[in-house]
Amino acid sequence: MPDISNWLAFGLVALGMALTPGPNMVYLISRSICQGAAAGLVSLGGVALGFVVYMVCTALGITVLFLAVPYAYDALRIGGAIYLLYLAWQAVKPGARSPFHVRDLPQDSNPRLFVMGFLTSLFNPKIAVIYLSLLPQFISLEHGNVLAQSLTLGFTQIAVSLSVNALVAVTAGTIAGFFAGRPAWLVIQRWLMGTVLAGLAMRMAMEARR
Repeated sequence: MPDISNWLAFGLVALGMALTPGPNMVYLISRSICQGAAAGLVSLGGVALGFVVYMVCTALGITVLFLAVPYAYDALRIGGAIYLLYLAWQAVKPGARSPFHVRDLPQDSNPRLFVMGFLTSLFNPKIAVIYLSLLPQFISLEHGNVLAQSLTLGFTQIAVSLSVNALVAVTAGTIAGFFAGRPAWLVIQRWLMGTVLAGLAMRMAMEARR
């Protein structure tokens, strides 16, 4: 098990990342509004499978990384910070769009919804950043089995992200309607998202190696 303070801190970071829209959330919102909340939840099942693939592969890789080359993940940490700053800029740059500006999508069957959710998750660089750059910072060699710590943190991220995205999928229509009539809130949402991402990037860049 990871140290309790590391576990709680990672849970808060995972929540912050889940609340900052990325490809997964944009797809789920669009699918829920175009085809209903049930379609959004089926898509979310595919997204969850993508999380599991990342978690297992990364947990095994991190175990080898920590045991063989303890300093190697610093490059991933810096790369992740740069990518988060890029996401922050994408959120606040002139002409940027909120995820609640919904795309029109065709009606799809449940199997296709699941597969598309899985592929969206698997090719989502934001998830790669979470597992490759953020997660290693919350693992301590002093607390024993690195694989067990990685899996515990991975399941925490999955639980937090699925809870947030399930709520978004069910309430997507209401949220989109709220923002449609209040364009100023869209600007606030984008700047809030950009600020959170930039803060996470700064934390990641300045974090000392554990």
